[in-house]
Amino acid sequence: MKVHEYQAKELLAAAGAPIPRHIVCKTVQDVATAFDQLAEGRGVMVKAQIHAGGRGAGQLVGYPEKLGGVKFCATQEKARAVAEAMLQHPLKTLQTGPQGQPVRTLLVQADAEPAQEFYVAVVFDRSQGVPLLMASAAGGMDIEKVAHETPEKILKVPFAPETGLLPFQARRMAYELGFTPEQAPVAEKIMLALAQVYLQKDATLAEVNPLAVTKTGAVVVLDAKIDFDDNALFRHPDIAALRDEGEENPAEVRAAKAHLNFIQLDGTIGCLVNGAGLAMATMDIINYHGQAKGVGPANFLDVGGSVTPQGAVEAFRIILSDPKVKGILVNVFGGIASCATIAEALVKAGKEVGFRVPVVVRLEGNEVEKARAILAAAAADLPTLKSAPDLTSAAKMIVELSQ
Repeated sequence: MKVHEYQAKELLAAAGAPIPRHIVCKTVQDVATAFDQLAEGRGVMVKAQIHAGGRGAGQLVGYPEKLGGVKFCATQEKARAVAEAMLQHPLKTLQTGPQGQPVRTLLVQADAEPAQEFYVAVVFDRSQGVPLLMASAAGGMDIEKVAHETPEKILKVPFAPETGLLPFQARRMAYELGFTPEQAPVAEKIMLALAQVYLQKDATLAEVNPLAVTKTGAVVVLDAKIDFDDNALFRHPDIAALRDEGEENPAEVRAAKAHLNFIQLDGTIGCLVNGAGLAMATMDIINYHGQAKGVGPANFLDVGGSVTPQGAVEAFRIILSDPKVKGILVNVFGGIASCATIAEALVKAGKEVGFRVPVVVRLEGNEVEKARAILAAAAADLPTLKSAPDLTSAAKMIVELSQ
């Protein structure tokens, strides 16, 4: 689960990290009022709040001038104009796709006048099986370029989850980054807060970019990003309450409520599969046989170890809500689950939802012969429902039928 920048910074502030004064705004008038409270003769930063990185280097879709999602405004008039543009035009970044993401919330932040920018993050190091503090003196928008071209500029310190990041580790990192003796204790405090939130709130990523030294020598968190483990949200109702479903794909939100693992993609072949590994293999074989014809998977959908009639109906409704879908491949291996039960669920789904596109079914495993008989008996009522003897045949068939 992702949260907005202002939410991430407030979590870090609660753990002891210094952040600039800011006001969350929903309207142009809110921004004007916030400007009067925060400018202090220096101006403010107006920042679009969407769940995507690269906002500063982005572009408002359909806006005639070059304007991204982060803008310094020296006057109230400028702040009003920028806010109006951001709230009226989707913001396109490298992480949103060409359509961009609508902006519903703005953060007006007191200008901290940064003189130097750093990057600090806590992630999980899978090679060592422990959390890792990463930092670089080359922070800001080009950190991805730094990681690719000069990885030696990124410092790394693994730490034990039992103890958390220790003060001496954070202090040493601060001095290695070049903070002065006056600045190092504050940088240390920010790193400890980052690690604390990461561990205590079951985060998968906690990042500050940039961590800035201002012209006055102060050390502050100018921007923050924190992602959380969805599977741990039951332990953190305070974090779950921060979820903004308006920033998420509506079909994915709907699927999550039905306990379906669903990710929407750009292809035209819908997939309904039981098991994450089998779902990935299904997507691969669709790509393999469909690439030459411009056909690819429209979604990843794992319905779990068994398919209930209710789950199958909702799964088909979600897949068919995508207008790009021209066919559906159902690939189910009946292990614990009975293929006959799954076939009955598919027939029920077809009668309730109505298959407006070809649906090819490949079933294998427990009670498969009974399942095939059920599908054959329903063929007259569901003419778009086809059976395939194996996965290769199923993939070839759905690619052809979807044309």
